[in-house]
This record gives sequence, structure tokens and C-alpha cells, in this order.
Amino acid sequence: MNKLSLKFAVSALLLTLVVGCSSPQTLSSAPTAAVPPTTAPSPTPASLEFTDGLKNTIRLAGPAKRVVSLAPSNTEILFAVGAGAQVVGRDEFSNYPAEAASVASVGGSMGKYNAESIVSLKPDLVLAAEINPPELVKSLQDLGLTVYYLSNPTTMDGMYANLATVARLTGHEAETTALVEKLKQRVEAVKTRLGTPETRPTVFYELDASQPNAPYTIGPGSFMDLLIKEAGGENVTGDQNSPWVQYSLEALVVKNPDIILLGDANYGVSVESVGKRAGWESLKAVKDGKVLTFNDDLVSRPGPRLVDGLEELARLLHPELFK
Repeated sequence: MNKLSLKFAVSALLLTLVVGCSSPQTLSSAPTAAVPPTTAPSPTPASLEFTDGLKNTIRLAGPAKRVVSLAPSNTEILFAVGAGAQVVGRDEFSNYPAEAASVASVGGSMGKYNAESIVSLKPDLVLAAEINPPELVKSLQDLGLTVYYLSNPTTMDGMYANLATVARLTGHEAETTALVEKLKQRVEAVKTRLGTPETRPTVFYELDASQPNAPYTIGPGSFMDLLIKEAGGENVTGDQNSPWVQYSLEALVVKNPDIILLGDANYGVSVESVGKRAGWESLKAVKDGKVLTFNDDLVSRPGPRLVDGLEELARLLHPELFK
């Protein structure tokens, strides 16, 4: 598997919002980095009880003080709600915010996590996501760890609800109430600026073009599909039956999109390289210079940066309204 395809595999797992991950993930026992200092949330005498995305009952004596995150989306949420100092371990793909780099890695490449490292960090909470299959959750629970499985949201309201859940798990409810209000205001500002667009440009979103004549893209059930609509565009592959699909060049020529967004730009695909692909030179987006790069992390990780993704999409699709 080449580097681009490996990166796409990770991105596609993060992108999927309806279909759960079924590939096995395992635990290993290699050593890890030292535990960074942490600060505790405001104490509370009340115990907490939750039902997670796997319908498991999760009980905490109080807000979690030491958290291990098993997914980049979870790491971003933890830092966003004010619990960054409580994160003592994270998966190796968590690269945002920058402060996450100083947190001990517990693995995660090819679905392999480091059991010894996770246990040694003495977490009172392990935060899993849909990229982590139930079998991994069970194996961690069998080690005596408290694991909360955070399901992927399918709407913005669902994302806000996830923020509130993580805030309650970690003792940062007041800060998160303010955060959610600001995020909602930003979304409304985009909607107000867009109004009812006179035109809705058609968009093809490229995830992986390691096979240029049949690149991978997104369909319904993905946040990118949702956000393209919210940003005043039309996803040309929105009529597919999966959140991510392989789409033929022949079908793309028929759709002839106004804009091509390169979500795989993070992995080295350039605007110039698209125009050099055989058969792509006839596409309207290529001829009009509307092949644009896009940071896929903004939409493949269902957390607060989805709002950043919406704002960026609206600017790209309707630059005349965001001057």
C-alpha cells in the first residue's frame, strides 16, 4: 500500500459517520513517552453515570482527571472544551492542536494500540470513537479500564451534543456552553451571508486519487456532503449509496463539476498534477482553474473544527459573498 492510500484509509475511517468500522484493532506492549503533568478539573462530590454509543453504562466517581484519547476527533474535542491538560495519552494521528504533540502516544497505526502504555498512564477514562471497533473497547475494559465510546454525530446538533458529553465527562460544562454558543453563532453568520445563493456550484471532492481514473470521493452520510450543501453547493456524488465511494472518470466527465476540491492535498496531490491526468483536461473545473486544495482534517474529524470547514467551504464556493 503506498503512502497516499495508507493516509486515505485513515481519513476514510474518520470520515464515515453512518457505517461503523469493522476492521480489527489490537493491543501491543511497546514502551511509550513519559506522562506530561496535568491539572485537574473543578472537583465535584457527585458521581456521574452515562450511557455511551455502545449502550454501555459508564460510571465515574467525578469528572475524569486523566484521559487517554484513541482518536484525533476526540483529542480535538478534549482540547476545545478545556480538558487538554487532563489528556495524558493520545493516538499517534492526533496532531491538532499543536499542544497535543507533547502528549504521550499510545499507538493506533494500523489499528494497533499499546496496552502497556495505556495502563501505565493510569487513566480514569479512555475515550474511544467509531474508528475503534467494539472488540477494542471490550479488550480495554477487560484490563480494568473505564472506556466511553463516543459515537460519530450526523448533524451539527449532534456534534454540539458530543461536545457537551465530553464536557460533562471531564468537568468543563460552563466553558463548553459558551463554546457551543460561539460555534452556533458562526454557523448562523455563514447562513446569513449566503442567504439564498443565486447559483449552487457543483462540487467533486477528491479523497484519494492513487487510481486517477477511479478516485475515491464522498457520498451521503459524510459531513463533507452535508457541509457542501450548507455552504451553498451541490455534491455531484451525493446520489451515491455510501459515505465514501470510488467514482469513475467516465461518470465524472458526465457530471462535469464546476469545482474540484482536493481533500488529498494534505498527502501531496497538487492542483497542477490534476491537469496533467489523462482525460481530466476536458473537465470544466480544470479548464476554468477551479481545482482547489482543501484541508480534509476540517471535515473528516467530527469535532468543533467542522465549523472552520463550513466557513472555508462557503468562501471557496461563493467568494463573491466573502470579500
